Amino acid sequence: MGTDTIKRKFAMKGFADDIEKLTEHNENFRQVLYTGQNLQLVLMALQPGEEIGEETHGDRDQFFRFETGAGEVRIDGVVNKVKADDGVIVPAGAKHNVINTGSEPLRLYTIYGPPEHLDGTIHRTKADADTSHEHFDGQTTE
Repeated sequence: MGTDTIKRKFAMKGFADDIEKLTEHNENFRQVLYTGQNLQLVLMALQPGEEIGEETHGDRDQFFRFETGAGEVRIDGVVNKVKADDGVIVPAGAKHNVINTGSEPLRLYTIYGPPEHLDGTIHRTKADADTSHEHFDGQTTE
């Protein structure tokens, strides 16, 4: 599903769509779907063996919902195995990483509170994300 299709959904106020379907069909490493003042909705797809990379968000909590695949979420050294239908919350300040340990893409959506990325960001690959230094600039979707 292309970004034009997703953008047309914003004729309404806020965001309303089949998040499971959007997540399962996402091929991008990262795609910001919606940015509010206090929350941000982002799709992600990690290829087998790929990881987000260890990071810490000192001022924001993060929720992950996994729709396909299998992997691990490491939070401050604790390894949590994850699979489709699992959810994980990473508290602000915790060092964390998400790793695809399976043989198929690990597809998930994540919610940041407050937002982390520029609204509309699309990183097709992890390499694209690694070369980008963008961060939320206060501009919301609407």
